[in-house]
Amino acid sequence: MKAKTLLSSLGIVMLLFVMGCKEPPTQLLTDADAAMQAAQTAEANRYAADLFNAAKDSLSAAQAEVEQQNSKFALMRNYDRAAALLNSAVAAFNSAKDAAATNKETVKAEAEALIAQVTTKIEDAKKLMAKAPKGKEGKAALELIQGDINAVESGLSEAQTALTGGDFLTARDKVQAAASKIDSVIGELESAIGKKMGARS
Repeated sequence: MKAKTLLSSLGIVMLLFVMGCKEPPTQLLTDADAAMQAAQTAEANRYAADLFNAAKDSLSAAQAEVEQQNSKFALMRNYDRAAALLNSAVAAFNSAKDAAATNKETVKAEAEALIAQVTTKIEDAKKLMAKAPKGKEGKAALELIQGDINAVESGLSEAQTALTGGDFLTARDKVQAAASKIDSVIGELESAIGKKMGARS
């Protein structure tokens, strides 16, 4: 009778041990890493940075939770929270990847529109240059303005190269800088021409 009781007790202990020995969520860790790599390939770290960084935070928290559970006695391990965090990370990386694809197209369209606008404004600036005062002081000022126009054309060329290469963020940044510069140039020229016309009247 005692032998049966002992065996029964041992059986219960073994059952509890097996139930308590939960395995780490290895497959989920692999899935989360794959989702992160896919998001990086889609440039989510650039075009959906907030979502991507939030997903990385979830992954880091999950990895820390797994390590914490691994350090516990086998019967005390519970990977439920880690699994939930990993599932959240996978979903977040997928969302970041999708958002990046949408945002890339938006940024590309913005860059293309700005390139067209700046191209037109450069031509406008050159036409204004022909009307600007060309006296001694005017000549020196025009040389500086021409240098600014040349810089804008260079920036526009760099933006176009970046756009062609698929680096839409860089293209937009460069053409935005060029747009700001050419607006300033046009403002200077219009002011100079206005003073010239005022002096004549």
